[in-house]
Formats: sequence, C-alpha cells, structure tokens
Amino acid sequence: MRADLIIVGAGMVGSALALALREQGLECLVLDGGPMTVEPFDASAGYEPRVSALSMASQRILERLGAWPGVLARRSCPYSEMHVWDGSGTGNIHFSAGSVHALTLGHIVENRVVQDALVERLHASGVGLLADARLERMRHSGDDWLLTLADGRELRTPLVIAADGANSAVRRLAGCETREWDYLHHAIVTSVRCAEAHQATAWQRFTDEGPLAFLPLGERDGEHWCSIVWSTTPDHATGLMALDDQAFSTALGQAFEHRLGQVLHVDRRLCIPLRQRHAKRYVEPGLALIGDAAHTIHPLAGQGVNLGFLDAAVLAEVLAQAAARGERLADERVLSRYERRRMPHNLAMMAAMEGFQRLFQSDSLTLRLARNAGLDLVDGLEDAKALFVRQALGLSGDLPDLAKVS
Repeated sequence: MRADLIIVGAGMVGSALALALREQGLECLVLDGGPMTVEPFDASAGYEPRVSALSMASQRILERLGAWPGVLARRSCPYSEMHVWDGSGTGNIHFSAGSVHALTLGHIVENRVVQDALVERLHASGVGLLADARLERMRHSGDDWLLTLADGRELRTPLVIAADGANSAVRRLAGCETREWDYLHHAIVTSVRCAEAHQATAWQRFTDEGPLAFLPLGERDGEHWCSIVWSTTPDHATGLMALDDQAFSTALGQAFEHRLGQVLHVDRRLCIPLRQRHAKRYVEPGLALIGDAAHTIHPLAGQGVNLGFLDAAVLAEVLAQAAARGERLADERVLSRYERRRMPHNLAMMAAMEGFQRLFQSDSLTLRLARNAGLDLVDGLEDAKALFVRQALGLSGDLPDLAKVS
C-alpha cells in the first residue's frame, strides 16, 4: 500500500494533525496500534485519572477542527482562576482570566474525552485510518520509507510523521537522537472528591518534595471533584502508593493544607515516572516528530498537550503552504520551517518548567527567601501577570492560523 503521507499514532496530537491536514486539503493515512474506536460516553462513570489543562489556543484549534463540540458534549470544566503558593513559606501568586478580559484560563478535560472527540471527527471526515497496525520496522527504499507492520503488511510513503508518544517507535526505528534525563520524581495522578467546591480554580502548592496540583473537574451529582497531580520523590511516591485510600486521603489533605476541606474519596491511583526528553532534531528528510515524540516536559503546568497541538497546527500550515507552491513535502528544507517555528518555543517552555522545578526543590534558605519574595513581588505586578496570562491563553506569540483569535 502506498500513501502520500503517513501519520503514526492516532493519539490527541496525531489525530489533530490528520484533521488539520484534511482542512488544508491534504490527504494522509493514520495508523495506530489500537482499535481507534469510540465508546459511548457514560456521564455517570468515574473520571479518567489523566487530564489535560487545555489552553484557549488549544480550544480554538479543536473548535476549527470540529472536535470541540464533542468535548463539550462529554465532560469538561472551565477554570478562570489559578492560585500558586509556596508550602515552605508565605509567597503566593494569583492569576485571573479577568486580567485580560477573558472568561476562562482554559478547561480541564480528561484525555480520553479529548481523544474520543477527535477520533469521532476522524471517522466522520473520511481520513484514511489503519487500526490495530503496530509498526515493527522502517527503512529507506529509494526516496520513500518502507514501513513493515507486525502482521507483515508493508506501507510505502515519502513522508512519515511520528505522533506516537514519548516512547515513539518511529523515533527509535529511524535512529533519531534525543537529550533526556530523569527528573528523579514520580507523579501520582487520580481524581478526588473534596468537601468544598473548587471555585473554578486551579490550585498548586509547592511542597518540599515537589508540586501538588488540584485541578477542577465538573461536579457530579452535586459532589465536588478535582484531578490531582502530586509530583514527589520516588521513595515518597512508593510510600504513598502503598497507603490504603483513607490514609492516602489524609496525607493528601495535609499536603494540600486542606484548602478545599477534607478529601472525602480517592479514585484509583496511577504512579508515573517523570523524565524529560527532547529530540535533537524534529525533522530529517521525509520525517517529522510532533508532540511527545519530539518533547516531553514536567507536568507541573499541564502544557504538554498544548505544545503538541501547536506542533500539529504549525506542521499542517507549513505543509499546506509548501503544497500550494508545488514543493516536495518530504524535502528537509520544507520540514525545517516547522522545526524553526516550534523548537525555540518548546525549548523555552521546557527551560521555564525546569527552572521552576529546580527553584522550588532547593533547600537553600537564601533561595527559599528569594522565591517567596519573588512570588509576592510578581503577584503585585498586574501588567506582568496579564502578559503571562495572555501568553498562556494563546493570545500572543507566533501562532498558527488554526490557533489565532478570529
């Protein structure tokens, strides 16, 4: 089988790219090792433990791809405020959507909800889909890539897009080099029911072991729910995972200073080792990496999928412009335009997250005093905070057309 362009991975970012290319009039084939089916949504079911803090830029992309109504029809929670404070001092900072005359800072959405809304659109769009297709080998064959699947089928294409996640098979099989290191932290993620309402606010406390976030989820039967991401040392994480639900709820409430009252219930917990990874190049002739296949960052700001959606939108824009000029899409000179636009932005975000993580993990008394004073200082600089909010919302910077304000 031959295709003009193959996207490997039908996750959130790969699916968004396929729809964006379709919007631009470009045909592609999407292959994924899973079934690519959409199960009926059950509003009474528990929350998925993995969620994303979708920015307004990501929302605009999903709207223009026709997937946002599918998100809203399932489950999401807008938030308009964010409170961050230092658990080892008195420093705190507060962000508000109202500072830039916006209604929300973003939406907390379960990853499965976003995924289903996108795959639903893929099926309706007529994009070529190849489910249960696990990539086993890939090699150059003339100007093409020859992809061999686990069941022996072979696919040929001049351009492969790796959208198959942090442990990308495409990146490994193509021999793409990465820079990576272990954060020496694990993240515990789950959903919890609290005694008090979350107030449409994202809460984050920096503890001595790592950041703890309570992210607002939609109410269910009048109950108050949040998604938590607790980043901590491996030993501490192991101990927390060994606790029964009641003991874990008690430890979690204490670590969060009971800002939302008692933690009344905790769902199934996942523990995820944290590792930062960044490809040295996003492109080579006939190949491009997007999303987690190109970069993974610390989850403390929930920016991972937002970076991925911007990758997809920029790459689709670059390829559409090249096609309109009659250029060969697999040419490295074409693909490098995507890399030049996205790599500096992604590196800057990764550096900022790394800086935050190191700053708040420091045991230095001088640094602790400085960061508390710094948080309080910035909290009083409304113009500076508004600038940060505009950047986070996707109201400024080098945005692709799909993410721009109309």
